[in-house]
Amino acid sequence: MWLKPEEVLLKNALKLWLMERSNDYFVLQRRRGYREEGGGGLTGLLVGTLDSVLDSTAKVAPFRILHQTPDSQVYLSIACGANREEITKHWEWLEQNIMKTLSVFDSNEDITNFVQGKIRGLIAEEGKHSFAKEDDPEKFREALLKFEKCFGLPEQEKLVTYYSCSYWKGRVPCQGWLYLSTNFLSFYSFLLGSEIKLIISWDAVSKLEKTSNVILTESIHVCSQGENHYFSMFLHINQTYLLMEQLANYAIKRIFDKETFDNDPILDDPLQITKRLPKEETLKEVHECFLWVPFSHFNTHGKMCISENYVCFASQDGNLCSVIIPLREVLAIDKTNDSSKSVIISIKGKTAFRFSEVKEFEQLVAKLRLKCGAASTQYHDISTEVPISSESVDPSDDIEVQSLICQKECSKTVNTEALMTVFHPQDLETLNSKTLKEKMKEQSWNILFTECGRGVSMFRTKKTQDLVVRGIPETLRGELWMLFSGAVNDMAANPGYYAEVVEQSLGTCNLATEEIERDLRRSLPEHPAFQSDTGISALRRVLTAYAFRNPKIGYCQAMNILTSVLLLYAKEEEAFWLLVAVCERMLPDYFNRRIIGALVDQAVFEELIRDHLPQLTEHMTDMTFFSSVSLSWFLTLFISVLPIESAVNVVDCFFYDGIKAILQLGLAILDYNLDKLLACKDDAEAVTALNRFFDNVTNKDSPLPSSVQQGSNVSDEKSSHIRVDITDLIRESNEKYGNIRCEDIYSMRCRNRLYVIQTLEETTKQNVLRVVSQDVKLSLHELDELYVIFKRELFFSYYWCLRAPVLKHHDPSLPYLEQYQIDCQQFRVLYHLLSPWAHSANRDSLALWTFRLLDENSDCLINFKEFSSAIDIMYNGSFTEKLKVLFKLHIPPAYTEVKYKDPSKGDELSKEELLYFSQLHVSKPAKEKEAESAKNSPEKGKEKVDIQAYLSQWQDELLKKEENIKDLPRMNQSQFIQFSKTLYNLFHGDPEEELLYQAIAVVTSLLLRMEEVGRKLHNPASSTKGLSGAVCASGGPSEGQTESHLEKDPSSLREEPQWSFAFEQILASLLNEPALVKFFEKPIDLKAKLENAKTSQLSSRTRK
Repeated sequence: MWLKPEEVLLKNALKLWLMERSNDYFVLQRRRGYREEGGGGLTGLLVGTLDSVLDSTAKVAPFRILHQTPDSQVYLSIACGANREEITKHWEWLEQNIMKTLSVFDSNEDITNFVQGKIRGLIAEEGKHSFAKEDDPEKFREALLKFEKCFGLPEQEKLVTYYSCSYWKGRVPCQGWLYLSTNFLSFYSFLLGSEIKLIISWDAVSKLEKTSNVILTESIHVCSQGENHYFSMFLHINQTYLLMEQLANYAIKRIFDKETFDNDPILDDPLQITKRLPKEETLKEVHECFLWVPFSHFNTHGKMCISENYVCFASQDGNLCSVIIPLREVLAIDKTNDSSKSVIISIKGKTAFRFSEVKEFEQLVAKLRLKCGAASTQYHDISTEVPISSESVDPSDDIEVQSLICQKECSKTVNTEALMTVFHPQDLETLNSKTLKEKMKEQSWNILFTECGRGVSMFRTKKTQDLVVRGIPETLRGELWMLFSGAVNDMAANPGYYAEVVEQSLGTCNLATEEIERDLRRSLPEHPAFQSDTGISALRRVLTAYAFRNPKIGYCQAMNILTSVLLLYAKEEEAFWLLVAVCERMLPDYFNRRIIGALVDQAVFEELIRDHLPQLTEHMTDMTFFSSVSLSWFLTLFISVLPIESAVNVVDCFFYDGIKAILQLGLAILDYNLDKLLACKDDAEAVTALNRFFDNVTNKDSPLPSSVQQGSNVSDEKSSHIRVDITDLIRESNEKYGNIRCEDIYSMRCRNRLYVIQTLEETTKQNVLRVVSQDVKLSLHELDELYVIFKRELFFSYYWCLRAPVLKHHDPSLPYLEQYQIDCQQFRVLYHLLSPWAHSANRDSLALWTFRLLDENSDCLINFKEFSSAIDIMYNGSFTEKLKVLFKLHIPPAYTEVKYKDPSKGDELSKEELLYFSQLHVSKPAKEKEAESAKNSPEKGKEKVDIQAYLSQWQDELLKKEENIKDLPRMNQSQFIQFSKTLYNLFHGDPEEELLYQAIAVVTSLLLRMEEVGRKLHNPASSTKGLSGAVCASGGPSEGQTESHLEKDPSSLREEPQWSFAFEQILASLLNEPALVKFFEKPIDLKAKLENAKTSQLSSRTRK
């Protein structure tokens, strides 16, 4: 590797380097102790330790070349090499291309300048084909070389950064270097002859956390596949941990949770407020600045985030002040001429926002003006109809205007009023204490609107949160839910979308719609709104429309309960967009088959319990109790466990604070019932105590009629229990646990997501092994090891070959066996690593034919069950089973004639050739393929699941197991010739190779004679005398003689009648040769093969 020329003082380096070659201008040196007998003694060990600890390639590489200036002690390092071949290549290049040129220069300074320029040019040329660029810091280039040399990962693996740290091996710290790359965490240390090399793939990490104890003051704990690793002595441990967390979560999402990874919002959220924007928004800029708060008369410091269609601001303390400004509402953008560097944004309703101390404010004003031009064009037809008034503008009016046309078209279908307005209109004449309190709440909000504005651009302050905690008034609830959730922005960006989706989804029939119909009557059945067709129809339309919009989620239980509450307070279209906000932004990954999001938040909840309620943790022997109890809390936002009049207050807080409100309330509930839970002897008793508590939660200020309130229907027998007001409970949760930051929740989510997904993966593995173990003779331990290798090979392709067309990313909705499948290229790698027949000269052809044999559905993919069945026969199969597999490999559909494009490579197939031959199947009509696909996977169809198809598939699988050897087709002469070649290749290198060659020659001769006799009986004119005589004459020991004779004159074979063999004939002939039977029945150590495969699997992809 060529190095950027750096000065080296040779006088101090002589103790560590030995000179091997030199001339007038260059010196080639070897590191002391490298390749010396005994490792160079103590000096070699010390030098090796220095190489590991010090951060310089010139000190690490065992060879280097220096440019020397005559009559000077200063030398320039210009190249280094990991081996003698590499450094010799550089030395020869210098002698051939540089030495002759240097003689023309007159001064030493000119020579040095020329050499430096030439070396820099070589580095630039290398940089075109290398990850390390010329302008990279020199130390990073050096670290990259060491990373490549130590770990030998494929060249596609990109090094992100590296750190000096200690790795704890037991109680002994080993100083070395930690390398973080896109797919691996790697560590290398060499101390006094002891080398430690560690490679952990990010997708195998199940726990990543910062820890501290008596020995380790602060360290990073990494748990992978049940093994614990500790790293300490970091200079910036928080920065290191954050980067490791990001890389691990990136890998986990990209591989195990591809759907979430693809659907992740592009918006990198530095502020919680940006969670309220449509997920399509992309963060463009972030500026630190001050926002003038007019009603408080002060500037608050924070960050301004700019996306395509929004400007957001949040103070350093997120609760102090935040605001969202849609560019569609902007009328003018101005800048001040004073030194305040201010940007003033004026919006409809005569409201202006002043941002001061903005860096590069003039450029920002120009960009925002340009954006507003685009935004006003995009929303032109909408915004021109919205009147500008000096009064505060109700956002609901704005959105009604936006979708007015579509609403009129679908007015007969879509409800334009909230169900609560229809079924419980407020009686303004009858005033009682609850009604008066409700009016007082409304007045408080109106005062807030006067101060902070009303609509999507209102200021959100601590006072806003206090009013939310007290409960939002019934008449404002729908409007404020839309505002705080950000659904108002989704709805504004998609006018008429809901009406279109409703129209398209009406009449559809699939699994989701069937489940929706089943659950419609179970959604708040006690509420009058859902005892009538009005409420039921609205609920059906919203749920069906969402299932149509997002078929990946479709419909999940708990969505009906949540949507029914949304419909009570929001118009039908608004309820739809609120559901979108909850499922796709606020509770991501909650409502799907694996509910990963809910499981992750339950793990976060458990972690918070350990931190804030340690006495409860000590009392409970199993923390999974909290997971089982709290699942419905998270999925339904407490709606399923609290009376409806109390649950809506929780929903108020959720739309304002997000998941933080649910976690805080959960902690407050456990804290309130702490004494009762500590007195419980088992889980059932604890569940009963919590259910009794929920039954006694009331909302004393609720204006709902007593017929609707669930808390008021509690029987007199339970009236002796203490009632708890929901407002007091929420207020207490804010006071006690309000210091939990959103940033901490995000970090805990990332950390626990690793554990949750790895737990689900372990469950998948156990289910697969349980199914496969019934059909193979491999032990569970062997299957486990095989599964790890199989899955790892698949992931290597995910790492570096993402564009492979046939590869499928992990789809957890598929059956366990179908979640991970490999293609022919991956199978070839595993075949070379694991097959006892991989030493054969035609091993690529064997791998290809084996893959084609296993790929029964011709989709060019095989699953673990199919893969393990082949390995099981190779190692544990009887003589007959192994021979049957070899026989089937040489007849269609497995067998295909392989023609090599490049004969110089022998029998080795290129990746392109391998994939081409693996796809050579009889083409089927598209309709037939679809029918076959539906038959193989009945659950994939959109229509009702076909039980008969499942039974038919099961019956087909049972029939396959009863395959009789008499049913096998006959093998023709070209196939038999290849079969004979394969047997010769398998015997090559065996201790009894000569005996086996003789045996197979005898069998071949016998088979041909039998065929000849059979032909004479049926057709005396037919004769294969020439062919059989040639085989007999070969005597058997020479493979080449037999093959050459069989191939010498193929035209003569075509002239004679075709001959063929049945499997029974071949089997009977081979059974007569003890040497052949012994060869196929001798035991083979699979354990050693598996161990070797695990260690060499990664190195098989090393850089070339």
